[in-house]
Amino acid sequence: MIELGTGPVDEIALLAAHCDDIAIGMGGTLLTMTGRHPGLRVRALVLSGANTERESEERAALAALCPGAEVTIDVLDFPDGRAPAHWDEIKDALAAFRRQSAATLVFTPQRHDAHQDHRLLASLAPTEFRDHLILGYEIIKWETDTPTPTVFQPLSDEIATSKADLIYTHYPSQRPHDWFDHETFLALARVRGVQCRHRYAEGFVLEKATISLGATQ
Repeated sequence: MIELGTGPVDEIALLAAHCDDIAIGMGGTLLTMTGRHPGLRVRALVLSGANTERESEERAALAALCPGAEVTIDVLDFPDGRAPAHWDEIKDALAAFRRQSAATLVFTPQRHDAHQDHRLLASLAPTEFRDHLILGYEIIKWETDTPTPTVFQPLSDEIATSKADLIYTHYPSQRPHDWFDHETFLALARVRGVQCRHRYAEGFVLEKATISLGATQ
């Protein structure tokens, strides 16, 4: 496969509806990027979970998934499963987050996610981050809504395993779910790896981008 690069990235923005979305969708990518770029600025906005054990889990998990990075996390208190009823307030929160961000690369849920909170956030992201590279991550769950990724981030064996370990360690509130285990996270990463000729990978849906075909520099 042909590899396309973004060039140097100093800051990234992470958008999530729930605590653990980011870790599940792109935890390996975070470990990969922060390993390559110590001091990377990571700015995260999570719509729900404020002042609960979920917020504590999220902060600990993202710190572990972004070693050596400068991490800032805003966790809000919108009700889980009710995001569409709070469209105006979420739009305002996203606009405020955008004004504080210097990121050129934005990660968000993918548009065709079956969960309404994820879909709403994915649809709003391009309305605020209009000149950014936006990559939609996938969140494996009960619904059969896994997308057809168009961009892949290969993961080393060590990083794929570390992601699964860190998710399981830092989100104890989610362990009662029958799908929440190491095997699940490694299985999807293995499938995405097959699709890009690596052992493990994470897949993303590319919103849109321009390329410079045949450029010499």
